[in-house]
Amino acid sequence: MKAMVYHGANDIRFEEKPRPQIIDPTDAVVKIVKTTICGTDLGIWKGKNPEVADGRILGHEGIGIVEEVGEAVKNIKVGDKVIISCVSKCCTCDNCKIQLYSHCRNGGWILGYMIDGTQAEYVRTPYADNSLVPLPDNVNEEVALLLSDALPTAHEIGVQYGDVKPGDTVFIAGAGPVGMSALLTAQLYSPAAIIVCDMDENRLKLAKELGATHTISPASGDVSKQVFAIVGEDGVDCAIEAVGIPATWNMCQDIVKPGGHIAVVGVHGQSVDFKLEKLWIKNLAITTGLVNANTTEMLMKAISSSSVDYTKMLTHRFKFSELEKAYDVFKHAAENQAMKVVLEAD
Repeated sequence: MKAMVYHGANDIRFEEKPRPQIIDPTDAVVKIVKTTICGTDLGIWKGKNPEVADGRILGHEGIGIVEEVGEAVKNIKVGDKVIISCVSKCCTCDNCKIQLYSHCRNGGWILGYMIDGTQAEYVRTPYADNSLVPLPDNVNEEVALLLSDALPTAHEIGVQYGDVKPGDTVFIAGAGPVGMSALLTAQLYSPAAIIVCDMDENRLKLAKELGATHTISPASGDVSKQVFAIVGEDGVDCAIEAVGIPATWNMCQDIVKPGGHIAVVGVHGQSVDFKLEKLWIKNLAITTGLVNANTTEMLMKAISSSSVDYTKMLTHRFKFSELEKAYDVFKHAAENQAMKVVLEAD
């Protein structure tokens, strides 16, 4: 089969790999129908994860058709159309028993990281009963692709950890795929205002189309002043950091109100300045995390009845054989006005 394979920093190749086989009785093999590229995949490509083995197939998002199941698989059967969750969960370890599936002792985020992933014609999925979600016919396949990772990540780590409630004011730093997913899923809780901040005017325009009440750009002046002009000097109830750089962290800690929440979804690769001398008195909740994918099915139901066009998140479409081109487009997202790419089986 064809697959996108990692061979070290700045070296990925679209090449032939053996088709995966059942290894454990809880496994399934899924034929990929659609997959996509995540910012985490770009990070691996750039060498940010040296622990990734040479020869690893990348990717942890996708939908497909079940081709084969292990003898212990009970709820998933051959022929099922499924969402492949980015998190594999055994549901028997101590962390799984408290729904901390991202830290499953036997799984967690392993697809495209510790084991071969979804940017291939076929993928082996561990713990198939717990890690594959049957996809109803009434759910758009492209929207389902977002349910593999982007939407649950933003919802759980941004919106839920940020305790977004009806009438709240929400600030989202970064209008990339995760920030935009936070914008979409925050609306399920009826906040009074959602402010999206980004340098890219095209992304800000899309944010307005997807439901942002306000958009601001750092190029227009001091971000804090722009936020306070919208919500008042106290600041916002919830600030979601969806980039993973010091500048956006600083925005969030500067504009959150007393008793508010800062929810860090962005993947940080360097230290930030934690202004504890100013924050200690504010009774804040500051959270971080990796998606547990325990709200995927709930989101699927909510989205299926939503009037919002989630497919606007998907800006580019390619055949699977064009995977190298898709990577190039996604790597240069700003100049290509790319948000999320769809890769469809040839």
